[in-house]
Amino acid sequence: MGLILIENMEFYSFHGHFREERIVGNKFLVDLTIETDMKLPAESDNLKDAVNYQRAYDIVKAQMEMKSHLLEHIAGRILDAIYAELKGIGKITVKVSKMNPPMGGKIGSVSVVMSR
Repeated sequence: MGLILIENMEFYSFHGHFREERIVGNKFLVDLTIETDMKLPAESDNLKDAVNYQRAYDIVKAQMEMKSHLLEHIAGRILDAIYAELKGIGKITVKVSKMNPPMGGKIGSVSVVMSR
């Protein structure tokens, strides 16, 4: 087994509980960890034998473009979409972070981490 890590994917998206957040938008960071068997692609050097992490990025990007009220909803959609399209995945962990959330004080980010 091995891990594919796609870290600090940055998106400007329109997610949030408050209506203003869904209008003004905010910066979000997404980290993705994919556990997969890497024995065959390590030997074959062929993309068809590996989990295509470019496609994983495209899936995350598409999900970040769809408005949501909750970070949990975004993370769940990302997990569902990746499992629906990519094969050979043992486990996925996704972290979705909202930068500078409007919580009444100076906060760098708030994050949700989900695994499946």
